[in-house]
Amino acid sequence: MGETVFTYAAPALKFGPGAAAEIGPDLARSGARRVLLVTDPGVAATGHPERIAEQVAAAGLSVTTYDGVHVEPTDASLSEAIGFARDAGPFDVILAVGGGSAIDTAKAVNLLTTNPGELMDYVNAPVGKAQSPTQPLLPLVAVPTTTGTGSESTTICVLDVLSLHVKTGISHPALRPTSAVVDPTLTVTQPTMVTAAAGMDILCHALESYTARWYADFDAKRPEERVPYCGANPIADLWSEKALGLLAGAFRSAVRDGSDTQAREQMALAATFAGLGFGNAGVHIPHANAYPIAGRVRDYSPEGYPDEPMVPHGMAVALTAPEAFRFTFDAAPDRHLHAARLLDPAAGTGPDALPTVITALMRDIGLPSGLAEIGYGEADVQGLVGGALQQQRLLATAPKSPTDEDLAEVFRRSMEHW
Repeated sequence: MGETVFTYAAPALKFGPGAAAEIGPDLARSGARRVLLVTDPGVAATGHPERIAEQVAAAGLSVTTYDGVHVEPTDASLSEAIGFARDAGPFDVILAVGGGSAIDTAKAVNLLTTNPGELMDYVNAPVGKAQSPTQPLLPLVAVPTTTGTGSESTTICVLDVLSLHVKTGISHPALRPTSAVVDPTLTVTQPTMVTAAAGMDILCHALESYTARWYADFDAKRPEERVPYCGANPIADLWSEKALGLLAGAFRSAVRDGSDTQAREQMALAATFAGLGFGNAGVHIPHANAYPIAGRVRDYSPEGYPDEPMVPHGMAVALTAPEAFRFTFDAAPDRHLHAARLLDPAAGTGPDALPTVITALMRDIGLPSGLAEIGYGEADVQGLVGGALQQQRLLATAPKSPTDEDLAEVFRRSMEHW
C-alpha cells in the first residue's frame, strides 16, 4: 500500500532588518534567565554576537558565550562545545548566532546537554547508533548570519567524523530550532566566496526538494516510523518554487556586490524558504555526494574561509549537482524543466536544460570548474562512491535510485564542467 500522508513542520519565524534586536525582549517574556550563545571566531569578529549578547543582557538575562565553533563541525569540535556547555550550565535557552556551523553545533549541544550518552550514540546509521533523544530539549533560537544552510529551519546537524574521513549527521525532529530570527543586515559581512558557496546550498536545497521522490510513492508508514524527510509534497513545493524565483533575481547580484541590501534580503528570504521546503521534503543525490567530497578533502582551501583544507558544504553540494540532475531527469522531466525555467526563462529542453543553467550560474559566481579543481581524480571515484552510499537517508529520497556505477558516473562526469 502506498503512502497517503505527508508531514510539515517549521520553527516560529521573525524576519526582517532589525529582527535580531528583538531577541532580548522576546526571551525575557518567555521566562528564560540563563542563555548560552553559540558562535564561531569569524562571526564573533563581526561584532554581531557581542551586540546581540549585550541586548539580551540588557533585557535582564545572563548570557554565557561559546565562540569556539569550528567551521564545518567535526566530532571533535562538537564534543568540545558539548563539554563547555555541560561545565558552564545549566541553561534555559540556547541562542545560535552564525552560519550552519554555529547552528548545527548548537543543535548538538542542546541534544547532549539534555540527554544521556555520547555524540556517536545519536549520529545517523551506519556511521553511528542513530538513537533518538529520550528527554525534552531546551528552546533553541537560531540567528543565521549567512544565507544558505537553512539550518535554522531543519532537523539536521551535520558533522565530519575525523577518524572515518566521512561527513554525516544527526537527524531528529527534536533538533529543529524553536524559532528562527532572520535579519538580513547580519549577512552583509559575508565574504564573496561564502556568499557564492552558501547560495549554491540554497539552490540545491530548493532543487533537490522539488525533484525529490513524491511522498505518495513511498510505502505507507506507521505513525512511529515517520521521519522529517517525507518526500516532495504540495506545501514543500511552494517554498522551493518561491526560493528558485528569488535566486534567479538576486544570486548573481549578491555575489557581485555584497553591499546590495535588496539582493541580500532576497537571498535571506530564499534561504529561509528553501529551508522550509527541504526541511520537510528532503534532499537527495547532490547532498549525499557532498559528504564524501567534503570529508575526504586533502589540500583545497577556498578564499574567505579559514586557512585549512576544506570544501565548504554548499560548494561540495554544487560540484556534482549538474550531473546528478542529468541522471534524475527522466524520473520527473516536467519538474526538472520547470525548475530550470524558474531560474532562467530561456532555459532549453531535455536532460541538459537544468544542468546547463546550474553550470552557467556556477561559472558566473566563481565556483571551481569541477572536482578536479579541488584535487580529486579518477583514483578517488570509488572512495567518493563509498562515502555517498553511506548516506542512505538521503539517497532514499532520490526520485530515481542510483546504483554504485550510476554514482561513479556522476562523479566522473563532474571532474570538469567547463
